Amino acid sequence: MHRRVLWTVISLAACAALVVFQLQGLAIAAALAKLTASTAFIVVAVSAGAPDSGWGRALLAGLGLSWFGDAFLLGTTDTWFLLGLSAFLLAHLAYLTAFLLRGVNLGWVGGAAVAVLLFSGGVALWLMPHVGAGLRIPVLAYLVVINLMVIGALGARGAGATWLLPAGAMAFYFSDLGVAARQFMQPEFPPYVWSLPLYYAGQLMLAWSPAGRGPVSRRRSPPR
Repeated sequence: MHRRVLWTVISLAACAALVVFQLQGLAIAAALAKLTASTAFIVVAVSAGAPDSGWGRALLAGLGLSWFGDAFLLGTTDTWFLLGLSAFLLAHLAYLTAFLLRGVNLGWVGGAAVAVLLFSGGVALWLMPHVGAGLRIPVLAYLVVINLMVIGALGARGAGATWLLPAGAMAFYFSDLGVAARQFMQPEFPPYVWSLPLYYAGQLMLAWSPAGRGPVSRRRSPPR
């Protein structure tokens, strides 16, 4: 527990430093802070027991792929963005696999699907006019996969999983709106000021989740 808390603090502190360094235009320092924050959430997941179950190992794979996505997005060209997008798409597939292995409630999946798809339809209408022709298919594919990930997380909650799964998934989803705004719209106020803390909060919640697996993974007491 103490190790997990320590690395959580390291990740959050590195995230705060990352925002400051980006505001100051210190690219190398920002890169080091970003990779430190991302490495820390992987350590948190290992400390939380992710390697001890099939769904935990899938979750850990998602965090590892996210690390590569973070590294790729340090680049500034469309090629680096596409590599980062691909890594995160695979990360969301790994998270979805984790949630399915953990178990989902189909009723919750159905309800979540309606809400998530309606909201994401609005996101697509807002975003896609700003996306270049060469990136439209990858961006749409990514949007579909992250929707499935969020729906899976809510479905897992319905099956008794810890609240950290849907909270982390939704934090990740909303943080990506900031990434999209920065990449395609370049607003005057830098969206990473809020999207990076939200992203790392989401990843840390997912990383902590194996330590609070919920009733499905609890050992049953022997009959008396």
